[in-house]
Amino acid sequence: MAVKKLGAGVTRTDRTLMDGRTIRYYDTKGQVREAVDERPAEEQPLIGEMRLDPLNNEWVVIAAHRQGRIFLPPKELNPLAPSRPGFLTEIPESDYEVVVFDNRSPSLRPPESQFLAPENPDFSAPAIPAAGKCEVVCYTSDYDSSFKDLSHHQIRTVLEAWRDRTAELSTLPFIQHIAPFENRGEEVGVTLNHPHGQIYAYSYLPPKTARMLEVAQAHLKNTGRVLLDDIIAREISEGSRVIVKNQHWIAYVPYASRYPFEIHIAPLNGVADLVALNEEQCNSFAPIAKEVLQRLDGVFGVTMPYIASWHQAPVRTGREALRLHWQIQSIRRAPGKLKYLAGSESAFGAFMMDLKPEQSAQQLRDVSL
Repeated sequence: MAVKKLGAGVTRTDRTLMDGRTIRYYDTKGQVREAVDERPAEEQPLIGEMRLDPLNNEWVVIAAHRQGRIFLPPKELNPLAPSRPGFLTEIPESDYEVVVFDNRSPSLRPPESQFLAPENPDFSAPAIPAAGKCEVVCYTSDYDSSFKDLSHHQIRTVLEAWRDRTAELSTLPFIQHIAPFENRGEEVGVTLNHPHGQIYAYSYLPPKTARMLEVAQAHLKNTGRVLLDDIIAREISEGSRVIVKNQHWIAYVPYASRYPFEIHIAPLNGVADLVALNEEQCNSFAPIAKEVLQRLDGVFGVTMPYIASWHQAPVRTGREALRLHWQIQSIRRAPGKLKYLAGSESAFGAFMMDLKPEQSAQQLRDVSL
């Protein structure tokens, strides 16, 4: 058992699950974590492979072992609940605040030997191991809760877990990029309804990150300024798309949003990644995060499906150009209506929007909390 003191009064305790995976408890109340995983030992799945799509020069992960993973279990069989007599779960303890554990059916796994993904692969590139890491982040033990329902204290603890995992995963020599994200709602592919997110640590730059880096570096070269700094300055100047702002963070609908309700939340003083946030920025994140998600659910008075993803600078490149921000995207455009990604979006990546960003920003501001 390893214990580590983090910021915001958080203590991390590491334990080992029945198959050798690590589970990390993030606590703020002096808990002692000694519960043993009593499930029968089992072997972890073998590593998958990455194949290059030569038309786009992009890696595609092939992880056939994930076909058998659990799918929308009922509440009483929730594998992310604390363990109880007669029902043993992924969390051996009978309670928890925040936990992070290695995914039982990961798309990406640590390689068995030294690994470095090719920087400039081409048509002839062979399949390579699907190197990386996949972790699950449980925000709370309350199955019926959601991120917007968490207290400021709990959100701050989740943030500290994200920061801790980013820092530790960044030390792995085969990791190039770290991406915490959350899917909420079956409409966006959720397979477990317990409030949780994931962290994917890639051994290569995902296509969107690579493109964002290319654009940000070109802007820096041409202007001498950081792109996201200029974007935020424009949003503050125009004001029509700003949803809420506090001393350290701003939330806005982007000028060219792709989804009916898309919200970006960024520090006013930009940083490269989650680790680089200072204490004041960390402490002021929870109020704006909670308010924005409450406003999102309040637009139509229904639970909104969304994907919330942290975009940050890669581990080893572009840290002078890319800046941390949180993107929340919802495909619901009206009660009972979703924006489906049709031919233009799915086949060609060319997005078409029926709602002006200024309109969705106004709807979000109009929500009474």
